[in-house]
Amino acid sequence: MRITKTIFESVHILEPKLYEDNRGFFYESYQKDSFKLLGINTIFMQDNHSYSKDAGTVRGMHFQAPPFAQIKLIRVLKGKIRNYFIDIRKNSPTYLQFDFVELSSDNKLLLYLPVGFANGFQTLEPDCEIHYKVDKKYDPDSDNTFQYNDTKIGIGWKVSSPILSGKDKDALPYTEIGTPFVYGENS
Repeated sequence: MRITKTIFESVHILEPKLYEDNRGFFYESYQKDSFKLLGINTIFMQDNHSYSKDAGTVRGMHFQAPPFAQIKLIRVLKGKIRNYFIDIRKNSPTYLQFDFVELSSDNKLLLYLPVGFANGFQTLEPDCEIHYKVDKKYDPDSDNTFQYNDTKIGIGWKVSSPILSGKDKDALPYTEIGTPFVYGENS
């Protein structure tokens, strides 16, 4: 597996070794010892599967607060998404900076996202299926959402009429949500 760094030292894009033949393909999307060799020692405890019917669906920006803050390993099983991530660790040299990666069933890339980052994505094709592993269970009391298009963050989403959940439509600006994360302390 190859690892590509992003603008954030702890966020990684992973490219698995693909084995292809006339039948199709095979790859390991997670293997504990291989990840350990890459310096990733996360023990995942839950798998999630998300489906978005329409292109232009936007989900985000989401994070869970400690003690249920989640490390995520994200991949696309079907379709194509643009996955955005924002550093929300106070005092971080990259605080409130964002980056993105396109994940698809064709490129088979994985995104490793540590705690201290908000996450969201936009579907670029219909019928997208996203799979992600997390190291902590979902906790509704720790769940946080802020506006995907918050002007303070300034992500230039490339969708004119996004399809949003009620939760994402009603989300507050980041400045009203705040962050429980402090660089070097809990991230």
